[in-house]
Amino acid sequence: MLICLELIVLCLLLFLTCYLNTGSDEKNIRSASFRCYPDEVQRIVMANPALRDKIRTAPPALTFLSNLLLFGSLLFLCGIFVRADNFRGNLLNLLILGQGLNAFDFLVIDLLWWRNTKRVRITGTKNMANLYRDPRKHFISFLKGIVMFLMIAVIDGWILSLL
Repeated sequence: MLICLELIVLCLLLFLTCYLNTGSDEKNIRSASFRCYPDEVQRIVMANPALRDKIRTAPPALTFLSNLLLFGSLLFLCGIFVRADNFRGNLLNLLILGQGLNAFDFLVIDLLWWRNTKRVRITGTKNMANLYRDPRKHFISFLKGIVMFLMIAVIDGWILSLL
């Protein structure tokens, strides 16, 4: 029961973070979030000199590692409260939390909210809603999330088993 509550809280925090980090061109084209935009939207932004200079992207490997560290720490803290006596139990608990959060991100945030909200629209594309409908980049992020959260579950599960 506690694991369900933790998952709900994590999902709400993730949605709140996504919501607060959108709403203006500057927020929308920051770092990793710009990489999630469809190629056509990225081309339009890159062609706009006022927006092009605001793009700040990190290398994909650095983004993956920073997410691994961030979510690894967060899930470790959550794992303390649902800690099992063995590795298998900890692995399962952390897989539920991580993959549940990943599924929420893909299904609710990416496919339902992001593709339909006006908060993520960038200047010059505001009347081009169809540009934002392509789910391919979000699906690729979801697949990367599966790998990342599996790695986190193994590492954190092992550490929690040693405590």
